Amino acid sequence: MARLALPVFLVVCFSLLQFSSSRPSRTTKAVSDRQSGAAEGDDVTFQLDRLWQEVNSLKEMQALQTVCLRGIKAHRKCYLTIEEPKHYHAANEDCIAQGGILATPRDMMENSELSDYAKRSAPGSKDFWIGVADIVKEGQYIDVNSVPVSYFNWDRSKKQPTGTKRESCVALSVAAQGKWYDEVCRSLKKYICEYVIP
Repeated sequence: MARLALPVFLVVCFSLLQFSSSRPSRTTKAVSDRQSGAAEGDDVTFQLDRLWQEVNSLKEMQALQTVCLRGIKAHRKCYLTIEEPKHYHAANEDCIAQGGILATPRDMMENSELSDYAKRSAPGSKDFWIGVADIVKEGQYIDVNSVPVSYFNWDRSKKQPTGTKRESCVALSVAAQGKWYDEVCRSLKKYICEYVIP
């Protein structure tokens, strides 16, 4: 009987071994569940990140539309005059904080529209900061993004720009029909912000 029990015992053990190897063990199943859960978690995290980006993009567009309603829309840009006088750098920082930059006219048409808008929106104001300066190198005018400026509208009747190192920031004069002049950057002036419409 003992001789017979050993082969039966071996057959049962062998069968159990085959059965357990064909089914995943609990630890193997738990590891694969964790891995698929991690993949699903990564997918959910990705989707949440994408949704937050879309929400933020919508908020930016709504803010832009609000700006455009208060200002004017021209050439895929919105312009908004700010009537609280500030020095050049504070004006630029304020425009950036609102999602824009100091306005930089790129051609005669933009300059005329800015001048007309400034005159209408702030009657009695004489001049406004725009985003042009030669702070880095005298005589080399750049915009607030450090891009060289190719369009100028200097007031030649007043021999502008004067070329002095003290006067490194540019203002647009409504009184002189949109002509530009250089000015001391610490002077307090109203300003015009520019927002690119996506």
